[in-house]
Amino acid sequence: MTGSPSQLILAEDRSLGHLLYGLMCAFPLFLLPVVLSLLINFSQRHIVSTSLLGSHLRWQRRSIFGLLLLMALGYWSNALWLSLSFFALGVIWFSYRIFKGWLNLTDGVAM
Repeated sequence: MTGSPSQLILAEDRSLGHLLYGLMCAFPLFLLPVVLSLLINFSQRHIVSTSLLGSHLRWQRRSIFGLLLLMALGYWSNALWLSLSFFALGVIWFSYRIFKGWLNLTDGVAM
């Protein structure tokens, strides 16, 4: 296969990344799609982390772990205002990460 590196990046299949971002978008309803997305993500460890899809898989893993950490902090907080603050921060931060990651995947930009 000949061509410039930018042409090779465009030829990479991004359907797995789109599927995982779609599963991550269902987090307000249930946390199960996020866990399923994480399991699928971990099963794809053979993908090179310097590739476009590999960088997005790493971005998704870090996003999910960040959400789970903020949700755990909110659960363990004694004060209601602090607990709700952690939950709100987690939802806003995770939504931002999904939005930015999915747009960059669509544009073909690595994370």
